[in-house]
Parts: sequence; C-alpha cells; structure tokens
Amino acid sequence: MFMKILAIESSCDETACAIVDDEFKVLSNVIASQIDIHQATKGVVPEVAARAHVGQVQAVFDKALNDADLTMEDIDAVAVTKGPGLLTSLAVGTSFASSLAWIYNKPLIPVNHIHGHIFSNWLDCSEEISYPVVVLTVSGGHNELVLVDEAGSVKILGETLDDAAGEAFDKVAKMMDLGYPGGPVISKLALDGNPEAYDFPRPMRDSGDYNFSFSGLKTSVWLKVSREEYKAEDVAASFQEAACDILAFKLLKAAEEFGAAEVHLAGGVSANGRLREMITERTKLKFRYPSQITYCTDNAAMIAGAAMMVPASEWLKAGESVSAGLE
Repeated sequence: MFMKILAIESSCDETACAIVDDEFKVLSNVIASQIDIHQATKGVVPEVAARAHVGQVQAVFDKALNDADLTMEDIDAVAVTKGPGLLTSLAVGTSFASSLAWIYNKPLIPVNHIHGHIFSNWLDCSEEISYPVVVLTVSGGHNELVLVDEAGSVKILGETLDDAAGEAFDKVAKMMDLGYPGGPVISKLALDGNPEAYDFPRPMRDSGDYNFSFSGLKTSVWLKVSREEYKAEDVAASFQEAACDILAFKLLKAAEEFGAAEVHLAGGVSANGRLREMITERTKLKFRYPSQITYCTDNAAMIAGAAMMVPASEWLKAGESVSAGLE
C-alpha cells in the first residue's frame, strides 16, 4: 500500500491541491490560476491574490480528491507550502491545510516552496535518479543553484542577489507592453528575433561564485527600449540569450566542480525552450526538466513530492498549525 500525501500550494497567484504517492506518482494535480486577474496590473497584487485564494481553495481541494477517486480516509498526511512567498497568500493555504489535518487527524508537513521546485523533477519520473544532482531552480521570485544528495539533503550553492530571472522576463515584457506573464511572451517573440542584435551584458557570469544578478541586464534593456528605436523581436531574443547564457553557464560550472551525475532545471523559467536547448548543447550529463509544463510553474504536486523528503521527525501532529512566513 503506497503512502499518499495531499498538498496545498498558495504561495503566490496559483491556488493548487494535489495528491502524490511515495513513488512520486501524481494521482491528481489541480491548479486554479489567477493570471487573468493580474493581467490588468501586469503583476501580482498581494491582497487581490489572497482574496482569490480564499474563493478557490475549497474547490481545488474537492476536485483533487475527486480526480484521484479518493477520500480523506485514504490520505496519510497533509502537506502545505509554509514559505517563501506572499504572506497573505501563504496564510490562506496554511490555515486551510492546518484545518484539514486537525479535522481528519492527519500529520501536517510544512514544505519550503523552493524545495518543491527542486523535487519537481522526481514527479512521474520513470528512471532512477543518480546522485549527486545539481539543480537550478528559476522562477519569478527565486533563483537558486543547489546540490542534492541521495538522502534528499539540499545544499545551497548560490542564489540571486537582487532580481530573479523570471522577474526580469516579466519586467522586460512590461517595458515593451507585451503583457503578463512575460516569460512565454518573450520566448515566443524571440523565435523571430536575432539573439546577436543587441549586446546585452551578462552580469556575474564570470564572478567565480554561483550567485546571480539580473538587475543590470534589466536596466540595460530599459535603456535600449526607452531611448532608441528598437525591434521588439530582436530585443526579446538578445535579452533571452543573455539571461539563458548566465543560467546555463553557472549550472554546468557547478556540476563540474561538484561532480554531479545529473543536472536538473526547475521552476517557471525551466519551460523556456532556449534555456533547455542551451544546456543540452553544452553538457553530456543526464539533463532533466519537469515532465509536464504544469510541474514547471507553481503547483501542489511538487509540494507533495518535496514532502516525501521531509523526515518524519519534522512532521507536525494533527492540531498543530503552520506559521506562514517568508523564509
């Protein structure tokens, strides 16, 4: 009998619930997106996001159980994102999950949101993963390069010092009035552009460490589009080329230094075709990225998967609550 974990994710603008078993098979994965709500402001307004979570969380929970053809009696534990993220959004998910655990007398597993992205490549994976693994997780709010060992222990090698890559994609799209979210729009527009048209900088690419900075790249694009005539396709392609070059270079440099058996890409930007292509071109190591697009962006299946790696000693008893917060 497989252990089954039901997870709740509400760290930003997706309300999600999923059920995953201890072989990382996803039994259901329901996501209620708020993209339409936040397009008007071209970014997420925390209070608006939190109100939407309140209206959606019961429905995604009901659908996740229904899709898996299970009841709460079949669930062994409840997991929830405790942070990092938007505090008001996190509070909705942690309150709901804590209530579920109390009502149904289930242990409660607090999960770090970034760990969710890191372990998204374990979901529905048909092959055994070889260790150590260097994982680059790249999203709108976060940029981490981490080393994962066979015990599931995560060691941070580097992180963003200012803007994350996904945020830079969103801001560049906003500069050119292309809409929100920026990642898919920039990626599509870049297909018709020249990646060598503009010589945008690669901040910290050769810094010697594994930290990231994208504020300078973002500023360089702003100076271009605010002061000169430009071709949007070329700006998109040149910006994407610079951002992806930084990410791929540092991922593979870390893999070489730490003797990685595999390299993984995770987070919303892991859906970027040029980044995947660039890593594939530059390494002979086993390269994995999420098996489905829905595992790239925020979702609850990744939270349930990460919960499988949390030691039982860190599980909370039914009735104990999770304090949502920024980590």
